[in-house]
Amino acid sequence: MDILRTTIVLDAPDLEAESTFWAAMYGGSVEKDWDWHDVQVGGRTVLAIQLAPNHVPPQWPGGDQQQQAHLDLHVGDIAAADAEARRLGAQVVQRGDLQASSGFVVYTDPAGHPFCLCWG
Repeated sequence: MDILRTTIVLDAPDLEAESTFWAAMYGGSVEKDWDWHDVQVGGRTVLAIQLAPNHVPPQWPGGDQQQQAHLDLHVGDIAAADAEARRLGAQVVQRGDLQASSGFVVYTDPAGHPFCLCWG
């Protein structure tokens, strides 16, 4: 098997909110179609957002609607990354000790998809 490219696709009921959030997180831009947005960095798609009007956000780390997938984003400066993610609209679900030498914080994006900022 020769996999030429992998695209991570998130479902969202609001393409604009979801793609704008992730483009800001990655420091990229958005290429738009009516039911699909590509988040691009350096001319390369790093994430895609698909219109899903009936999307039900996962409830994680517990709950009835468990996560389907999540992103682990490894960062060098967790305090700065945490502040930026929250400024962009991320909601903290489970906070780690930001002073620890390694760890992670669980967030949700505007559509409720969980992701982690990890360090160490």
